[in-house]
Amino acid sequence: MTESVPPSAPPSAPETVSAAVARAERVRGPWADVWAQFRKHKGAMLALITLGVLALVCLAGPLVWRIDPNFIESDTVKMFKMRNQGPSLAHPLGTDQLGRDMLARMMFGGRISLAVGTVAMLVAIFIGTTVGVIAGYFRRLDGLLMRLTDLFLALPLLPLLLVMMFLFRDSIASTLGPRLGTFLLIVLAIGLTSWMQAARVVRGEVLALKEREFVLAARSIGTPSRRIITRHILPNVLSPVLVAATLGIAAAIITESVLSFLGLGFPPDFPTWGRLLYDGIAEIRTYPERVMWPGIAISLTVLSVNYIGDGLRDALDPRIRGR
Repeated sequence: MTESVPPSAPPSAPETVSAAVARAERVRGPWADVWAQFRKHKGAMLALITLGVLALVCLAGPLVWRIDPNFIESDTVKMFKMRNQGPSLAHPLGTDQLGRDMLARMMFGGRISLAVGTVAMLVAIFIGTTVGVIAGYFRRLDGLLMRLTDLFLALPLLPLLLVMMFLFRDSIASTLGPRLGTFLLIVLAIGLTSWMQAARVVRGEVLALKEREFVLAARSIGTPSRRIITRHILPNVLSPVLVAATLGIAAAIITESVLSFLGLGFPPDFPTWGRLLYDGIAEIRTYPERVMWPGIAISLTVLSVNYIGDGLRDALDPRIRGR
C-alpha cells in the first residue's frame, strides 16, 4: 500500500519592488533611510566632506600648528622683516602687516566663526520653533504672534544689528570681558533678528498637523496640550526645522563677517574670518592674498552648508523621494 503524498504548496509570488523597499526601510529604521537618501545627493556629500575638513582643520589644526595667532616679535628689526611675507614653509599662508602667522589666525578665526554660526542658529531656531508652535496650535495667539513676526521682518536687519552692537557692546564687554561679551552680544543679536523664517515654516506645519487623525484622537481622550505638542507635534516638524537650521548657520556666519568687516565685531586680538577681511582690506591692492584666504574660507563654508541643507530637504521630504 503506497502512502499518499500531499500536494506540494504552490510557489510563492515574487516579492514586489515596493514591498521589498518597505521591508528594507523597516529593518534599517527611519534615520538610516534618511542617511541612505542623503548619500544619493552628490553635491550634499561633497559639501559634507568639505565642511568636515574645514571644521577638523580649525579644531585640531592648532594642536599641530603651535603658533600663537597674536604673536608679534618684540624686536623691532625682526618684526619688520616678518611683515607681509608671502607663503613659505615657515608660514604657509604668509604673514600680516604685524608679522603674525596667517595660517594660525585663519584656524583660530574659523573656530570663532563656526561657533558663532552654530550658537546663533540654535538661538534663532529655538525662538522660531517656540513662536511657530504656539501660533499654529493656539489660534487665539496666532494673530498677535504673526503680527510680531511681520514687524521683525519689516525691520532692516543690518542697521538694527549695527545699532545693537553700538549701544550694548561697551557695557557688555566691561561686564563680561571684551571677548566673551562680544561673542554673547553677536550671538544674541543675530539670533533675535533671524528667527522669523523658522517661525513661519513651523507655524504652517503645525496648522496642518493639528488637524491630523492622531492629534484629534489624542485630544479626544483628554491629552493635555503640552503633551500633544511635545509628543506629537514637535517630532513631526523636525524636518523643516533641520533644513532651516542648516541655512541659518550660513546666514549667521555671513552676518558675523559683515559686522567684523564693518569694525563692530570682535576685538583685533580675536581674529575671525570677517575680522581678517577687515584687517586686510586696507592693503588689498598690494597684498590681495590677505583678503583671499578668509574670503575663500567663508565662501566654502556657506556654500557647503547650503548644499547640506538642500540634501537634507530632499532626504527628509517623502514627496521628493517618490514615496
